[in-house]
Amino acid sequence: MVRITKVYTKTGDAGETGLVGGRRIPKTHLRIEAYGTVDELNSVIGIARCFNSQKEPSKRRDKFELILQAIQQKLFDLGSELATYPGDEYEGQVKTAEKDVQWLEEVIDAMNKEIKPLTSFILPGGSPLNAFLHQARTLCRRAEREVIRLSEKESIGNHIIPYLNRLSDALFVFGRWVSATMGETEILWEPGKDAPDWHWD
Repeated sequence: MVRITKVYTKTGDAGETGLVGGRRIPKTHLRIEAYGTVDELNSVIGIARCFNSQKEPSKRRDKFELILQAIQQKLFDLGSELATYPGDEYEGQVKTAEKDVQWLEEVIDAMNKEIKPLTSFILPGGSPLNAFLHQARTLCRRAEREVIRLSEKESIGNHIIPYLNRLSDALFVFGRWVSATMGETEILWEPGKDAPDWHWD
């Protein structure tokens, strides 16, 4: 159980931060970049949840809320795992597992059955929920790159990269699914489309 009694400690004023287990490393370390980007991703998914909650009540909206909430919980577990230096793991620590990757694949497959095949790339935006899902997708790709860079230098859990890879796919499908089933707007890329004629006056 996490217990936070004081928000500021001043221990990071010299440019270092503490990992799980107490080890201190520079805030510019690849490990901090990795779990920091996962934290950014989690925050944007939280924004998407807020816009989802503003949709008209429905079983789809409520089910999507549970999916996004489950992903946020898992990302906190994953971030904690990244914040633990190899050898400093503690008994009972939650680690990303194959079942977590499989769960995402099952969600993707179920949603894909409800949307038409893609005929063009999609422009991020259209409506707030869709836009933030696409922002989350791009942040997830960045988190994956950061974690891969970390894995080239230090040991990480075997299922962290596959989970982030699958999550970015899931977020793309989520954007398409909310457009197809929940009235969100989707704008397709039109290659070579000319800019409109217009003037400032």
